[in-house]
Amino acid sequence: MKARIDKWGDNLAIQIPQSLASQVGLEVDAEVELTAGEGQLVVTLSKRAKSRLDILLEGVTEENLHGEVDTGRPVGKEVW
Repeated sequence: MKARIDKWGDNLAIQIPQSLASQVGLEVDAEVELTAGEGQLVVTLSKRAKSRLDILLEGVTEENLHGEVDTGRPVGKEVW
């Protein structure tokens, strides 16, 4: 399939036909990796980035998991 290179600000842009994008799972705002070599430009769909919470929770183990912490009696109008 042929496409044409356009200009987008100071950068170059190419439109990816929806039929091709669907085949590889590309969607709006998808993160891709661009590599170049030997006259080729390769666009690879990046693996979905983990959320910051997922990354933090990966570090929780039985050894570093703590129990509840008693902070004392309520001192204001807290409702527990």
